[in-house]
Amino acid sequence: QVQLVESGGGLVQPGGSLRLSCAASGSIFSIYAMGWYRQAPGNQRELVAFITTGATTYYADSVKGRFTISRDGANNTVHLRMNNLKPEDTAVYYCNKYPAYERSYWGQGTQVTVSS
Repeated sequence: QVQLVESGGGLVQPGGSLRLSCAASGSIFSIYAMGWYRQAPGNQRELVAFITTGATTYYADSVKGRFTISRDGANNTVHLRMNNLKPEDTAVYYCNKYPAYERSYWGQGTQVTVSS
């Protein structure tokens, strides 16, 4: 069974920064594009960013210029550096392959709360 473990979330003031990390069992990172997704209470889960096996990146317009997705081959992890955080970034953040669907396997996610 695959395991997806997100970490790095927390409470931060507007304008602050956080670095999220995602670890997965096996060698999933060498096979699939990997993405970060988020879901705020009452909202649909949305794609935030993804990175392909060829290191091409995509960002949602709402985070472009503020977030950076990267891969760490040595540790089989994917990271999301989030700068200049805004209250609307508050959500549970999940990692998964891209594309992923609601019927896909999801980990527990990590809570990001941006508030003063």
